[in-house]
Amino acid sequence: MLGITELRNGTKIEIDGEPFVVTYFQHVNPGKGSAFVRTKMRSLITGNAMERTFKAGDKITQADIENMHMQYLYANGDNLHFMNMETYEQYEISAEVVHEKRGFLKESMEVDVVFHRGMPIDVDLPNHVDLKIIHCEPGVKGDTATSVTKAATVETGAIIQVPLFVDSDDTIKIDTRTGLYIERTKG
Repeated sequence: MLGITELRNGTKIEIDGEPFVVTYFQHVNPGKGSAFVRTKMRSLITGNAMERTFKAGDKITQADIENMHMQYLYANGDNLHFMNMETYEQYEISAEVVHEKRGFLKESMEVDVVFHRGMPIDVDLPNHVDLKIIHCEPGVKGDTATSVTKAATVETGAIIQVPLFVDSDDTIKIDTRTGLYIERTKG
């Protein structure tokens, strides 16, 4: 159990059996009345945001969250296979858990799988990933000064908006948090 004074950004708490992460908190000590904490939280399962105010003396359950460092092995239909890097135990995780991050998962990539009460609820990818473009319209040489983009399909199947000068078979760096193109890399 946590007291409200222990809440900080990134604290993982449980409300009605669902894990949340605190994204904003403000301790308020009014001149009249008791102190309280105003918070904004995001569900670790659904991603939905929620605001909640806690009164002084409230106790909050800390979420039972465990991170395991794993390697992504392969996809088999709607299931993804991961291997624990320490025990070599393999886990089959539904693609629904990964959501749109699946488009950035590359075989042999190391990730952190987040478990809540023994069930996988999320996959934390590295902030940046290098992927090869398998299809896009031909590039235009010298067209680097505009912000015009075109769609490109990368080796994992994700479609990314890239600048006009990028060609098929180029390797690009992508920010996995936003899904945006960062730069062309040597691949």
